[in-house]
Amino acid sequence: MHFDNQLRNSGYLAMGGQIVDATLVAAPKQRNTQEEKNAIKAGKTAGEVWPDKPAKTAQKDTDARWTVKFAKARTAANGRPQVDIAIPSFGYKNHIAIDQRYGFIRKSVVTHGARHDGSQLREVVTSDNTASDVWADTAYRSKKNEAWLEAHGRVSRIHRKKPRGKAMPDRTRKANSVKSKVRAFVEHVFAQQKAHMGLYIRTIGIKRAETKIMLVNLAYNMQRLIFHERRAATG
Repeated sequence: MHFDNQLRNSGYLAMGGQIVDATLVAAPKQRNTQEEKNAIKAGKTAGEVWPDKPAKTAQKDTDARWTVKFAKARTAANGRPQVDIAIPSFGYKNHIAIDQRYGFIRKSVVTHGARHDGSQLREVVTSDNTASDVWADTAYRSKKNEAWLEAHGRVSRIHRKKPRGKAMPDRTRKANSVKSKVRAFVEHVFAQQKAHMGLYIRTIGIKRAETKIMLVNLAYNMQRLIFHERRAATG
């Protein structure tokens, strides 16, 4: 969904470049057998998986997916690296792009939880930002995405990955650190939506999930608009 028309009419043009990221939105966990899981992955609908159980079919979400989110472990006091934490999650993903100047969500896409973040870069990056910079984490760095950004006049500020089997070059580490100071602003959006707006999926199916997430995105923009209007009035 594109939010720019409403925001542009309010006088808030997309400025300063854009920051892209995605977050998992939890949905009620499904308890299925391995055979049922295989059927769902093969693209069968709930009615096809449970043809003789209409009541059960109505309660089964075959659109949401399981995925694993890895949380970086902190280095121990003795300097030794710790094992990263793997967190399994079930639900959907909210992919967004915010403008760096005002922090409004300019465009968003909803997918199942297992969809790779980088695959949605082209779906959320807008062409009407007054600056060309695009910030994102390493999940979005690929040759295809870099080529696409360049072809569309965008400048990649995407984090670079650590070379496999080698230490991170000091130059790359410092560059990533500078990018992180900008990219971190998008995390504030997700924190606001989950901690204060109660973003959680309680419905069945991706269409209803998409409606819920888009409404929360819109509500976030309204709160952000009020913030900027109040600041301008008291400035």
